[in-house]
Amino acid sequence: MNQSRLNCIFAAIDQKNQQDPNLLPVDDKTVPKEHLYAVRMSECLQQFKPDASENLQIACRAQHIQRWKIARTDYPMNRVGYRRWRTELGRFHAETTAELMGECGYPEADRIKVMDILQKKRIKQDAETQTMEDVACLVFLQHYLDDFARRHPDDKVVDIIRKTWQKMSAEGHAAALQTKLPDHLAKLVQQALA
Repeated sequence: MNQSRLNCIFAAIDQKNQQDPNLLPVDDKTVPKEHLYAVRMSECLQQFKPDASENLQIACRAQHIQRWKIARTDYPMNRVGYRRWRTELGRFHAETTAELMGECGYPEADRIKVMDILQKKRIKQDAETQTMEDVACLVFLQHYLDDFARRHPDDKVVDIIRKTWQKMSAEGHAAALQTKLPDHLAKLVQQALA
């Protein structure tokens, strides 16, 4: 692993995400939403897969890079519009990250691999792509499920938990079951898995 190159790409990703105009309150201050998400992805990956490759570390850190630049509201508010938005977001995240990796001295093979992970190519077949999906699901459960649950009825929350569970590997399931959740969320997870 080339630590100076990894430091370079993390700093470049963080610099982009710190431009997020959407702020979230954390510990008596506000922080850019996507920067917070990126740090949480890195922390979760470190716990879930401490021996993760450099490319996987980059992909996790960059998963939502500058996500605010492609708004969901710019697409039809239906399943087709949602899928198109997600596909275009994946391509944008991949291209942005590959460009930054080039500036940090990463060879083309590494840039292509990270692009593939970010676009979720061969998910369920490629171990690193699946690991990034597991980490994203774990971060959602640990940090974002509570907020989601406050804004939606229980049946919708249960449905989202089921869909999240389907995306995960057996290893991801095991980690998710170790996640400490407030009682009301733990009950919804139990309903989803029943």
